[in-house]
Amino acid sequence: MSQTTIHSSLSGPQYDAWLGYHAALPGTNGATRTAAPLWSRLIDVQEHHPIIDTALTELKLGLRKLYGEEPVLCNAEEQNAEQKERNPAIRLGTWAGSESVVNAFTDAERSAVHGEGYLIREDESLHELVIGSETPQGILYAVFHLLRELTLNPGVTSGKADSTLNVEKRPIAFQEQPVNQLRMINQWDNVDGSIERGYAGRSIFYENGEFSQDLGRIRDYARLLASTGINAISINNVNVHKQESLFLTERYLGDVAKVAAEFRAYGIRLFLSANYASPIEVGGLPTADPLDQQVREWWNIQTAKVYAAIPDFGGYLIKADSENRPGPFTYNRDHADGANMLAEALRPFGGLVIWRCFVYNCKQDWRDRSTDRARAAYDHFKPLDGRFADNVILQIKNGPMDFQVREAVSPLFGAMEKTNQVIEFQITQEYTGQQRHLAYLVPQWKDVLDFETYAKGKGSEIKRIADGSLYQRPYSGFAAVSNIGADASWTGHPLAQANLYGYGRLGWNPELSAEDIAEEWVRLTFGHDEQVVQRITGMLLSSLDIYENYTAPLGVGWMVNPDHHYGPNVDGYEYSKWGTYHFADCHGIGVDRTVKSGTGYTSQYHPENEAKYESLETCPDELILFFHHVPYTHVLHSGKTVIQHIYDTHFEGAAQAEALAETWRELEGKVDPVIFDKVAALQEGQAEHAKEWRDMINTYFYRKSGIADEQARKIYS
Repeated sequence: MSQTTIHSSLSGPQYDAWLGYHAALPGTNGATRTAAPLWSRLIDVQEHHPIIDTALTELKLGLRKLYGEEPVLCNAEEQNAEQKERNPAIRLGTWAGSESVVNAFTDAERSAVHGEGYLIREDESLHELVIGSETPQGILYAVFHLLRELTLNPGVTSGKADSTLNVEKRPIAFQEQPVNQLRMINQWDNVDGSIERGYAGRSIFYENGEFSQDLGRIRDYARLLASTGINAISINNVNVHKQESLFLTERYLGDVAKVAAEFRAYGIRLFLSANYASPIEVGGLPTADPLDQQVREWWNIQTAKVYAAIPDFGGYLIKADSENRPGPFTYNRDHADGANMLAEALRPFGGLVIWRCFVYNCKQDWRDRSTDRARAAYDHFKPLDGRFADNVILQIKNGPMDFQVREAVSPLFGAMEKTNQVIEFQITQEYTGQQRHLAYLVPQWKDVLDFETYAKGKGSEIKRIADGSLYQRPYSGFAAVSNIGADASWTGHPLAQANLYGYGRLGWNPELSAEDIAEEWVRLTFGHDEQVVQRITGMLLSSLDIYENYTAPLGVGWMVNPDHHYGPNVDGYEYSKWGTYHFADCHGIGVDRTVKSGTGYTSQYHPENEAKYESLETCPDELILFFHHVPYTHVLHSGKTVIQHIYDTHFEGAAQAEALAETWRELEGKVDPVIFDKVAALQEGQAEHAKEWRDMINTYFYRKSGIADEQARKIYS
C-alpha cells in the first residue's frame, strides 16, 4: 500500500500549530503520557485510495505522538480469517470498501451521514474503534476528529492497557456532518512572492515569478487546513496580474497541477483566480465581451486545457468591475452575463464560478453626499436574482464595506432567494491590527452568522443562508482570505493561528461557540496547563473588544493610514475617492444612511431591521455612527454621550492592551520560549501602539468638538 509522507521544511511548536498532539494529562505540563488504548496498536484497512492513505499516515503519526508507539497497519480481517476472535484494532473504511466497517453500524446510522460526514464508535467489549464514511474525505476528517478528541481529552477512553489512571472513562462515539458544503480559503498571493494584505512573510506558493519548489511546505499547509475541515482553496490573488493570467496556459499548468496534487491528497479542491480580460491579455483577442462568440470559445478551449491537466479542478474565482479590475461593464453587459459565460465553459467538467460581489464605485467625489459605497453590492446584484447559472456562486462579504472591526452585516444576505451564495470573511487582519495586534475574530463572525435577516420571517439567520438551507440552493458555504505566509509560525503572530483554526471549525459547524473554539485551539497548541489555558483563552476572547475600544468608534470605521491600512489616521480616507467617510465636523459625526434624510441604505434590509436601524431610538449603540450623523452630545443607550464614549473607550482600550502584555508575561517558562519571546514582543508593541491610537483619536475629537473629558485625563490639544 502506497502512503503519503508528511514533509516539514520547518519544525517546532510554532510550525506544528494545533497538530502537535500533546500527550499530557489535564493539569500537567506535558510530562505525563497517557496510556494507550488497546485498539491503538493495530489499524485494519481493507481498501486503497490516496486520501485514505493520507488518513492512515495522519493516524499513525498522531497515535505515535500521543502514546509513543506507532500502530501496525494491516488487513486484520484476512489476518484473523482462521481465528475465532479478532484482535483489538481501529477499523476504518467507506461503506463501499469495508464490510467490517459497514457491519459495525446500522442502516439508519449509515444513512444519517453522507458525503464528507462520518461515524466513529468505540466497542468496549471488542476493544475496537470503528471509523466509517461514505467517502474517503469523510475518513480523513474523522481521523483528524479522533486525534483532536484524544488530545483534548486524554485518558477518558475505555479499553486502556493501564487501568490505574484516575479519570472518568467513557466510550468514544461521534456522528458528524459538515453544515456548509463549500469551506474555502482564498490566497491573495502573487507570483512574485508578495502577498496582498499578507502579514506573515512571503508566499509559500511562489518566488520570483515561478512556483515554489518546496511542495512539502504546501502539503503541510494542506494538513492544517484539512484538519479543520477546509475542502477548497484558490491559490492566487483575486487582483490577477498579467503574469498570473498565464496560470491557465501551458506556461504554468504543469506547476499548478503539482500544487493541486498536494491539496488533493488532503481532500482539498484547487481553484484559480482568473483575469476577466484573459481573452485579450493571454488570447490576443480584441475584446472580452461575454456575449462575443470568439470570447466564449476561447474560454471553452482554455478551460478544457485546465481540466486536462487537473481533472478535479474546482473552477474560477472572479473579481470583476471592481477597483479597476476588468469586467463585463466595459461592454455594457451585467454580472450575470459575465458569470454565465464562464459557467458555460466550466459546466461540462463540473466546475464552479465563484463571483465576488465586492463591486462599487472607487472613483467617488467626496463632495457628493448621496453616493454610498455601502449600498453598492445590493444595488448591483439584487436585480439579477434568478439570472445566474446554477454553477455560479456569489461570494458576499460579511459586511457592505470592507472587513472593518465593526460594520453592519450585508443586506445582500436575505435578498437573493434564487442565487447560490457563500459568505466571505477575512482571516488576515487588514483592518484589525495586521497580526501585530491580537484580534481573535471568531466572535465577530459568530455575530454575523447569527444575525436575523427576517428574509422568511424569524429563523432566517445568515448562517442558514450561507449553508443553503433557507433557500435550498445547490451550492453554498464559506470563503475567507487567508492569513498565512512563510513565517515560521505561519501567521506572523503565533496567536493569530487561532483565527485560521477558528474559521475552519466554524465553517464545519457554525453552532460552535467562540469560547469553545478558543479553548480548543489553546489546548491543542499549548497543552493542558490550566493557567496557560485560562490566560490565553481569556486574552483571545477579550482581544477584539480591546482593539475596537482604541480604534474606530461606534461603527464608523476607516480611521487608518491610506493604502497600507495600519495605524491611526482619522482623516486618512475622509477626502478620498474610495467612499469611506465619517463626516466629522465641529458639531457631530457619522454617516446618515437613513431613508428619511440620508442615503436610503437602511431600506435594503427587511422591514424589521430597516425600522431598527432607521430610528435613533432603536439603533444599537455600536452601529450608531454607521447609520446616523449625530451631535457629540447625543446620549447613547449606555447613558454616555458620543464624545465621552470616544474618550472612555480609548483610554480603556490602551489600558487593556497593556494588561494583555502583562497577562502574557505571566506565562514565561510555561510555553515554548521561542513562542513566548515572539508574542511578548508583539504584545509590548501593541500596548505602545494602542497609546498612539488613544492619543490621536482623543485629540482629534477634542479639537473638533471642543468638549472636555469629564474625567480630566490627559488629552493633547
